[in-house]
Amino acid sequence: MFSQTVEYALRAVVYLAQHYDGGPVDSGRIAEATQVPPSYLAKIMQDLARTEILNSKRGVGGGFKLSRSPDDLSILDVVNAVEPLQRISGCPLSLPTHCQRLCPMHERLDEACAQVEATLRQSLIREMMFDPSRPTPLSQD
Repeated sequence: MFSQTVEYALRAVVYLAQHYDGGPVDSGRIAEATQVPPSYLAKIMQDLARTEILNSKRGVGGGFKLSRSPDDLSILDVVNAVEPLQRISGCPLSLPTHCQRLCPMHERLDEACAQVEATLRQSLIREMMFDPSRPTPLSQD
């Protein structure tokens, strides 16, 4: 359901959330820790910075840092920064009889999208980092 780009973006954000209290983290370190190809990561980081999920700093001591606390950042924020969820607002087939109201098939699909969107909006990055009953993301712990 989610693309590789979304997966990689979430890995990078979780890694930066784990280092939230420190200084900027360089992209090489993020790529290595998250096992994301560096060139692919560069594009993702640009999208995350453009949408103000991250702050970036060039030069010596530069790198990336979350622009806000993991307590204030939802999974939906990250997903929408790299590949916005697409809701169905009109008939994808452009059928004239479906202009006023979606058919049952497209209405059900949009309802499923709405549920996913609501779940991701309510799920904070901080919640993905710590759960004593599960392994720690990006770690052997």
